[in-house]
Amino acid sequence: MKSRVLVVDDEESIRFTFETFLSDEGYSIVTAGSFDEAEEHIVKTDFDVIFLDIILGDRSGVDVLKIVKEIKPHCPVVMITGYPNVETAADAVRIGAFDYIPKPVRQETLLHVTRIAVQHKLLQEENEKFRLNLEAIFNSVKDGIITVDRDLNVLEVNEAVYTICGIDRNAIGRPFHSVLTSCSETCLHALQKTVESKNPVEVIRSECRHNKNPRQIVTINSTPLINREKTYSGAVVVIRDLTRIDDLERNLRDRRQFNNLIGQNKRMQKIYSLIEDLADVQTTVLITGESGTGKELVAEAIHYTGLRSDKPLVKVNCSALSESLLESELFGHVKGAFTGADKDKTGRFQMAERGTIFLDEIGDISPRMQLRLLRVLQEKTFERVGDSSPIKADVRIIAATNQNLTGKVQLGEFREDLYYRLKVVEIALPPLRERMDDLPMLADHFLKTLNKKFNKSIESISDDVHRVFISYTWPGNIRELEHTLEHAFVICRGKTITIDHLPDNFAGTMAKVSALSPDENALDAKTVLQALKKAGWNKSKAARLLGVNVRTIYRKINKFNIKEENTAKP
Repeated sequence: MKSRVLVVDDEESIRFTFETFLSDEGYSIVTAGSFDEAEEHIVKTDFDVIFLDIILGDRSGVDVLKIVKEIKPHCPVVMITGYPNVETAADAVRIGAFDYIPKPVRQETLLHVTRIAVQHKLLQEENEKFRLNLEAIFNSVKDGIITVDRDLNVLEVNEAVYTICGIDRNAIGRPFHSVLTSCSETCLHALQKTVESKNPVEVIRSECRHNKNPRQIVTINSTPLINREKTYSGAVVVIRDLTRIDDLERNLRDRRQFNNLIGQNKRMQKIYSLIEDLADVQTTVLITGESGTGKELVAEAIHYTGLRSDKPLVKVNCSALSESLLESELFGHVKGAFTGADKDKTGRFQMAERGTIFLDEIGDISPRMQLRLLRVLQEKTFERVGDSSPIKADVRIIAATNQNLTGKVQLGEFREDLYYRLKVVEIALPPLRERMDDLPMLADHFLKTLNKKFNKSIESISDDVHRVFISYTWPGNIRELEHTLEHAFVICRGKTITIDHLPDNFAGTMAKVSALSPDENALDAKTVLQALKKAGWNKSKAARLLGVNVRTIYRKINKFNIKEENTAKP
């Protein structure tokens, strides 16, 4: 493809001379005799070199040069002048001219300058292409990359730095410390060490403590920059955002203990996720489940993970108070409202302003209280006993019950409209007997808390106790487990809780377990497989269920060639 050359001169003879000399050498020539004509060509065509007369009629060729540098900055411009002097040449080069040639133009000089200018243009294009490729690669990296010179002035940043650090390209040329937002400045300290020692520095899992993202976790690697001459020229820091990975790891840990809720059972995992979804949604929640399943803990988790966490969480046991006392307790009363009301009383709803009120055992409230509570839910206001002035209720309501409210609605004992107002979202807690895979974890948790409470150092429960616990139905659920272990702690003087430390109500279960405990030699494939299924393929748990050593389980698995796929449902 022919190189394109533009010749701009108001003298037709000069244009003709340039066109003749350059056409003979195979160049594609375009000429212009005025400023306007030159500007039109420059805008429309990408030239490889432009020859430009400094004196262009009533305009200056320098004006055209400025246009070229603005819209085609990589095109070399060679100035033509009939009056060459140092000042003219210096001005043209300062503005951006590639070279200049004097009139009259010599063919040899013209062709030489043209070749050099075209080669310069090709080299610039190659460099620009290389630069753009490097820039694309640089910005495609998800890690933040910052380069600095030996004085810690910013040389370059990629796009990821803005996402991670909030630093954009306006930082280039400035001291690195001056562009850091409110953060721990760990990357600055790493760069300073690299600059001082000329050695790499690695920081693993540093907390950035940004105002916008205070939980951001990063890994930082700072490395010296070595130029082509093998001399030290600065440093580069690579910042990798590990926040998502850290969150996943934290979630994995938290999923075993979520806001004082213990367990990794699948149903509990779903409840944890639902609590997170509800945390910032100001809807009414109904928590259902048997006594001792942890309904109050769920209410606390919803409140303390949500937007109202810094406001009060007020708890009311609705079954513990008579109707009149409950009404006064919830809504307050004014002095003289009834006998004994010798002063104003602030109700629980008013105490919970902008926070959360937890109404436990909501199924026990009277029809009259059900109507009053329905009005609060519908109108977001209430009146104190003995007062008709409405008070606004900016309160989130979480209710709980161990009763079958659906059945009570059908019997006419609980208002249907209130039931559906409360049950916008229901969290149904499983009883302990339906999440026995969590029992070892719950037992370990209570061992730790009770050791602190009683200042003891009990390490474990025996295998016999574990088998009894697994076989027991736990009508009192987790609360009963806690009280059972507390009873054992009072009696136990050793390091291990044994069946002798259990309350008398476990006697029947202990006898049943003893009768069913199989002899090791009598264990068949079916019995071992059932135990493994029940233990979720945890060999230690299966061994405790069967009352044998875990090594026995491994021997039986090998002997009977038991494989986990045998648990697949048909």
